[in-house]
Amino acid sequence: MVTPPRARRRGAGTCPAQVRNGIVASVTTTHTPENAAATPVGPPPPFDPELAVALEVISENFPKEFTPDLIPLMRQPNPAFANPTDDDLRRDGAFDVTERLVPGPAGAPEVSLLICLPTGVSAPTAAFYHIHGGGMIVGDNRFAMPGFLDWAQELQAAVISVEYRLAPETPHPGPVEDCYAGLAWTAAHADELHIDPDRIIVAGASAGGGLAAAVALLARDRGGPALLGQMLMCPMLDDRNNTPSCYQMAGRGIWDRRANETGWTALLGEACGGPDVSPYAAPARAADLSGLPPAFIDVGSAETFRDEDVLYATRIWQAGGVAELHVWPGGFHGFGGMVPEAALSQEALAAQLNWLKRLLS
Repeated sequence: MVTPPRARRRGAGTCPAQVRNGIVASVTTTHTPENAAATPVGPPPPFDPELAVALEVISENFPKEFTPDLIPLMRQPNPAFANPTDDDLRRDGAFDVTERLVPGPAGAPEVSLLICLPTGVSAPTAAFYHIHGGGMIVGDNRFAMPGFLDWAQELQAAVISVEYRLAPETPHPGPVEDCYAGLAWTAAHADELHIDPDRIIVAGASAGGGLAAAVALLARDRGGPALLGQMLMCPMLDDRNNTPSCYQMAGRGIWDRRANETGWTALLGEACGGPDVSPYAAPARAADLSGLPPAFIDVGSAETFRDEDVLYATRIWQAGGVAELHVWPGGFHGFGGMVPEAALSQEALAAQLNWLKRLLS
């Protein structure tokens, strides 16, 4: 059953001040009407039948309702989602693997980069700058690396994965500034890393997709580093949590409206959902989406982020930009990585790889 919209004290969002105050970088313009969620919302789209079976099993490893008090529990190691070891990342010698501390934002700790460079390659390679997911509150720079290494191995590219500080301990702008600092170092040391500074693609899923979009905005607004593209997979873009898909998927799938509220409130505190949230925290808040690198955006039809992701692609087009959008029918949040053998996942993964091939050709 869809929860009806309720009156909001702070703008269009619904995130209460449960964790701590956020740090606001700039004032932005709201593009989603404040009463958007008042639009009549029908029943949720059905899950793809094959994915629905898998989702029942996957859901056993997730709490029924993701509230702030569960953040420490969600950070505990989970055998079902074990991180790859260095040997796993090396792939029988296909990659040289190092972890390196590089300068962080001014006055902040150093940032750790997990650097996987292809072996046996003579010319400078393309690089995927990977930002991990986890709702802004969990995860590390090894999370989801196997999928990125699959692409890198086929395309003879490097993967540099950034370890950013998590909310609520580090609210905005700490996480995005960590990501930007790591990107700036990567571009400045392209020769040392034997990568082509003109072929760096920023990429991430979920919160990592939102941070990747934010880093692309920062790179544009700060005059670099130049990016060849931005791969935004089911990105977490809008703290207002008020689209029809947010209401349709309440209590369903992997990351519902309540979990979304928990993540955004951890990052933004009292500012969450209010009028003054920075676009570098929530890229959907950006007034101007012109001048960005080509974007790949995909999302499931049966997930919380569907409508904000579709709107983000639409606004890139309206600003004269380039975006490729896929809405996968019946896909839940993160289905491609969680159930890669499913037919719909295979189609989604193929579309992602094909976009990268075209971009790099």
